[in-house]
This record gives sequence, structure tokens and C-alpha cells, in this order.
Amino acid sequence: MMQKDSEELMRKIGYEFKNKKYLEKALTHRSYSNEIEKTKRYNNEKLEFLGDAVLNLITTEYIYERYEGKTEGELAKLKSQIISEPVFSSISSDMELGEYLYLSNGEIMSGGRHRKSILGDAFEALIGAIFKDSDYYTAKEVALKFLLNKIDNLEEIEGTGDHKTILQEVVQGKYKKMPEYVLIGTKGPDHDKIFETCVKWNDEVFGVGVGKSKKEAEKNAAKQALEKLSKLKK
Repeated sequence: MMQKDSEELMRKIGYEFKNKKYLEKALTHRSYSNEIEKTKRYNNEKLEFLGDAVLNLITTEYIYERYEGKTEGELAKLKSQIISEPVFSSISSDMELGEYLYLSNGEIMSGGRHRKSILGDAFEALIGAIFKDSDYYTAKEVALKFLLNKIDNLEEIEGTGDHKTILQEVVQGKYKKMPEYVLIGTKGPDHDKIFETCVKWNDEVFGVGVGKSKKEAEKNAAKQALEKLSKLKK
């Protein structure tokens, strides 16, 4: 099945790109760029990186203003639940974003249009693209249109209360530090890539995890770190 018309997507999100190249990049998965010669120079990973930072600021600013009575720790926990693969992939599923993505044939055959890691990354890339094409306030307006309903219904989204959230609370409370996630490496073909990540603080690695996305690998690393901390208490 071919990807849907991007003009339809712009109508869905309520934003028309001035430079359509940003949208094209946001919708181009690395599997497609590796498969199609003319697109080898770009995919959506840099826009995903940018979009993650923009969404972090949008979310932080919003919950800071909305939840005046919450402590810093409570806001940090809430933000980590919102800035997450479950929330972003849920938004992407609602708008059928996967149907607009440029994916390799192998990725399409393996269910890539519905894979949560791809959908979550694509939403971040889309917000990054809007930011580049316009400005922060426009990106904020578009992002909040999709985020607000999710923020009000986090308990209904599977996976938002995860090991990363719990680990962050434990480490902040005991060590006054933030856990740091470091990508160790990747292996496998683009349509079936495996990521390996470690989590550390105070220059000590406490957990290592693998997964089909960076976020999944980080969650598994956090789970291992929590198990290690549990054994240290005994």
C-alpha cells in the first residue's frame, strides 16, 4: 500500500507547510532513505531529535502553568509520562500518521506503519518540521491540539507509568541525580534494528537494555537498574 497524500495530512494537523521539503523529511523513515538512492542523504532522525526538544519545552511550559500546586518532582514525573513513546504513538495512530510515512518495502511488510516506535518518532519529527518551517508558537499550537486530550487521559494509555519514571524518582530521591541514558550501539538491518542502551549516574552503569527502539532499550535498562537497586537494599 502506498503512503497517503501529504496534503490530506496537512489538513488533519491544521498546518500547511511553506517549505514542503520539511514535511517530506519528517515522513521519511531511515529504511526508505537507505532503499531509495535519491533520498539517501536524508531521513527524519534529525527532525525527530529537534522535535523531542521542542515537545519537551512545550510540555514543561504547559504543565508548569497548569499545575501550580505540584512539586518539581511531581512535574518531572508527569513530564516523563507525557514525553513518551506510548503518548506520541497514540497521537500518531489517531491521525493515521503511519499511512503517510515513506517506508522501505521490508518495513511495510513487517508492519512498520503500525509499529509504536516508528509512530512515536514520526510525531516528534513532524513537530520538529513545523518548528523549522514556522516558529515555536506555531509548533506549540499544533502540538497542544493533540497533546491536551492525552494529558487529561494518561491513565488510559498503556505504558505511560513505566520503569523510567520509577527509576527517575528513586535516583532523584536517593542520589539527587538524574539517570543518564547512553546509546551503546545498534545491530541488524534497518527494518529490524536492535538498540542497546545503558543507564548510569555517578559514573556507574546500573543497567543495560536492548529493544527495537531507543525508548524501548532505555525502558529495559531502567528495569534492570531497578532490579539492581532492589538487590542492594537487601
